[in-house]
Amino acid sequence: MAVLAILVSALVLLSPVAAELQRVQHSPKEDGSLTVLAVGDWGRGGQYNQTLVAEQMGVIGEKLAADFVISTGDNFYNDGLAGDNDTAFFKASFTDVYTASSLQKPWYIVLGNHDYTGDALAQQSPAIREVDGRWTSVDKSFIVEADIVDFFLVDTSPFVLKYWNESKFDWRNVAPRDTYIATLLQDLDDALTASNATWKVVVGHHPISSGCEHGNTTELREHLLPVLKAHGVDMYLNGHDHCLQRISSIDSPVEFVTSGGGSKAWAGKFKATSDKMEFLYDGQGFLSMQLTAAEAHLAFYDVSGAVLHSWGLAKSAAAASIIS
Repeated sequence: MAVLAILVSALVLLSPVAAELQRVQHSPKEDGSLTVLAVGDWGRGGQYNQTLVAEQMGVIGEKLAADFVISTGDNFYNDGLAGDNDTAFFKASFTDVYTASSLQKPWYIVLGNHDYTGDALAQQSPAIREVDGRWTSVDKSFIVEADIVDFFLVDTSPFVLKYWNESKFDWRNVAPRDTYIATLLQDLDDALTASNATWKVVVGHHPISSGCEHGNTTELREHLLPVLKAHGVDMYLNGHDHCLQRISSIDSPVEFVTSGGGSKAWAGKFKATSDKMEFLYDGQGFLSMQLTAAEAHLAFYDVSGAVLHSWGLAKSAAAASIIS
């Protein structure tokens, strides 16, 4: 693991300008392609089928030669990490669960609301990184640049107004809310404007559009979605809802993709959304993304490794279009 920590550290290039989102650079494969796994809502000490999902992630990660993993948040239940010395729970829910050799790659992390009810700063601590060098959470919002694709990881919990009436949330370095959100949206807008990547994927914890239990997040539809539409973002990837789903926007190219099936699922709890539901599975599993400069192939897997749903996007000079 020490060798991995040195390798990952060499990949991390932090922006010298404090007003900008920090950046992590991750090179694609020699042929220019990139494979990413995405999973969310997982950290339960291996319980609720977390271990089964992890095993299949290892199998698929080996088969597809995964380059890295994205966590869509709610990394530790029920109340995040107690501090950067909460290493036993960190190991029990992360290091000791995702043991496959194909998963010994960088994990790029966003926080979920459950992470905020613990020590919300702990997961960015160097002390946690020293426990497991895969863990890459350089800030609550940051960018992973991988040549053909930029992943914009966005801290969405502060957007949700109802959380601010609950004293259990750790709002250090966030409050005042309006200033934090305005700055984050401006930084994201600037980063999207400057991006020359073929694919642009924004990652957050909360859904913008969802047919699962939590449903749409009103504040994100109001504040974040217009930024995505203005910049032609290809995909918004999230967790929070404990399901796997793919939704197409009714008035823009963006696809809303939920990968929140990392452990405990909610069977049979649905809500309506005004966008077009393409696929929904209210069970456990994860997502794979295979990207080239011309195409993207995505698939959802269940706890047995079976493909539940797959689809593709083609990138032309004008826009992306569904190819399967």
